[in-house]
Order: sequence, then structure tokens, then C-alpha cells
Amino acid sequence: MHHGNRHGRSEEARQAVLEAADDLMVEKGFAGLTVEGIANRAGVAKQTIYRWWPSKTEILIEAFVDDAADYLTPPDTGDLATDLRRHLAKVADFLTQTDAGAVFRALAGQAQHDPAVAERLRADHLTHQRERDSQPLLRAIARGDHPADTDVDFAVEQLVSPIYYRVLVTGEPVPRKYTNRLVTQYLSLGGPGRAEGLR
Repeated sequence: MHHGNRHGRSEEARQAVLEAADDLMVEKGFAGLTVEGIANRAGVAKQTIYRWWPSKTEILIEAFVDDAADYLTPPDTGDLATDLRRHLAKVADFLTQTDAGAVFRALAGQAQHDPAVAERLRADHLTHQRERDSQPLLRAIARGDHPADTDVDFAVEQLVSPIYYRVLVTGEPVPRKYTNRLVTQYLSLGGPGRAEGLR
């Protein structure tokens, strides 16, 4: 095991810390995760971590935000139905099957009684994720393939919120059949997130 900051203040060290936090979160859970454990796993000094992040929660949020940006950028096939089906399936897989999804579930739980975590999660992830989730709809509108008066924010809520509900509330599985059904229902109603619609 390496001790001290063997990487220096580098991107390599940052990635080592973020990966260690992800791995240990899955292995030990939020309560069992410590900055000392992350430092040992990453091979950096604990003092180095504290210079970069004030707490283990900050490390987890940064790790999750990086993972989400990499994994959850929607495809662009030129077809709205295909893009939505593929994207919602990836959202479901990300939240239920990846280490980053386990981190998100832990952070969402922590956010229920820690307003600072809730605010960071909203500011650093949810706002940006909503923008990513909107991309297939905005592209379809720009192509003329979807109504120009679509209320995109509301449409995103209709499409994505049921996935989070299953992941965070009911614990039910989120199979491809389910995410495809969300898309089919949305499109069969003509894109019910219309400006004159259900706000």
C-alpha cells in the first residue's frame, strides 16, 4: 500500500480518490465510509484529501457528478422515440446497476436530513441532468418532429420521474419494458407536456 500523496496534485490523484470513494461506498455503505479509508484505498495522504474536499460527502458528490455526465448524455439518432427509449434505459441502468447509482441512492438518503447535501445535489447534479434529459426533446423540436409548444420541463418530469420513484421509493425493478412503456405512453398522447396542458 502506498502512503502519502504519491500522485501529487494531479488529475490522476483526483480520479484515484473519486474511484476509491465509489468503491468503498458500495462495499461499506455511507456510514462506513471514511476519509481515511478513501485515502488508504487511493494511495494519497488524508491531509491532501482535506485540502481538496471538506468532507466525504463532497467527494461522493463530485464522483457522482462526473459519472453522471459521462454516462447519462443522451444519444442522437435523429429519431425522438429511439433517443428517448435508449436514454431512459440508460438512466434506469445507471441508477440501479452501477456503483454510481449506489452512491446516488446514498446521497439522496442523506439529503433527507442534511439540507447542505440536498442543495449540493440539486445544484451540481439535478440541474445539469435535467438539461441532459431535455436534449432529445429539444433536438426533435428543432427538427420540426415534435410540437414547438411542448413544455419541455414538464415532459422531462413525465418521462424520468417514474424511474426515480421506483428507484428511491418503491424499490421495484426498472426493466427496459417499463422504460419503453413510458416513452410509448408519452408519444401516444402526442407529447402531453404541451404549454397549454397539465402544468
